[in-house]
Amino acid sequence: MRTPHQLAHTLLALGAFFILTSTAFAQADPGSPYPAASELSDQRAGSVLFYNLYSSNAANPKIENTLINITNTNTTASAIVHFFFVDSATSSVSTSIFCCLTPNQTAVLLASDVDPGTTGYVIGVAVSGIGCPVSFNFLIGDEYVKLASGQAANLGAETFAALYDGVLPGCSGTSTTAALIFNGVRYNRAPRVLALDKFRSPADGNSTLLILNRVGGSLVMGERAAAVGRISGEVTNSAGNSLSFTFTSGSTQFRAVLSDTFPAISPALPSFIPSGRTGWMKFAGDTDIGLLGAVINFNPNVKTSLSAFKQGHNLHKLTLSATNMIVMPVSPPNCG
Repeated sequence: MRTPHQLAHTLLALGAFFILTSTAFAQADPGSPYPAASELSDQRAGSVLFYNLYSSNAANPKIENTLINITNTNTTASAIVHFFFVDSATSSVSTSIFCCLTPNQTAVLLASDVDPGTTGYVIGVAVSGIGCPVSFNFLIGDEYVKLASGQAANLGAETFAALYDGVLPGCSGTSTTAALIFNGVRYNRAPRVLALDKFRSPADGNSTLLILNRVGGSLVMGERAAAVGRISGEVTNSAGNSLSFTFTSGSTQFRAVLSDTFPAISPALPSFIPSGRTGWMKFAGDTDIGLLGAVINFNPNVKTSLSAFKQGHNLHKLTLSATNMIVMPVSPPNCG
């Protein structure tokens, strides 16, 4: 965990990675605004952004790093975003910083500068001048992730819109924490059942990394984000046959490569999804919890085989949950 003095120096270093855009639109964008009540997506603007994976190699960031982007699409109003970097090893916030955006500005953060040597997920929350969450449904973002294991992808930030006006009700200058409630009243609901569509067989050299993140718990320094817990899943092959499986994670982020040992099914995955075939999966908590996730595939034969591919995407959302809450600290931004 970094001290405020260290974070101040980190913010100064980040200045080299801020990219300003000066689009001179004199009038509002054409068309109707994206409805705030539409459920979360990685293709819309909102007030809370969830980046499914970040990582960097402290010794050699050239082989493993993450470029995190955020854009204020509002043409007239500035934005303040409180970023929380959640370490999957501890399920707690490793680093938090503020990012201050002028109208039409894009900022770029490099994981090796902000939180070197850590792997987890990132949450960005639009806040007011006193640090309370606010309704500012103009933020979009994405990230470029590259891992030493070979997986690399561009993942859009999963975006929750605020469904209230102004400052989050109940938050004031005397507040030390605020609750982000994903119930379809304060913010969009979180997914409960996720799906991985058409993954390719491990028997063809595919190394498919699955990432699942729990939506919930605390972002207060020294406290913990909620654990993924027990997950029940189902894998279906191209013939329409299905097998069930379960696994448990005590971390707020679960990561595993699809292989002959995960998921634990019989016959093993390379036999159930044989060479040249594809399958799909779905996942849900045994209790009513919110989940987000992504998948990134790497195939070393990508340059020599017509059927070999690499890249990744966020997981599909099949059903929604309205019972999830994240507690965040409230502190004045240091935007200068």
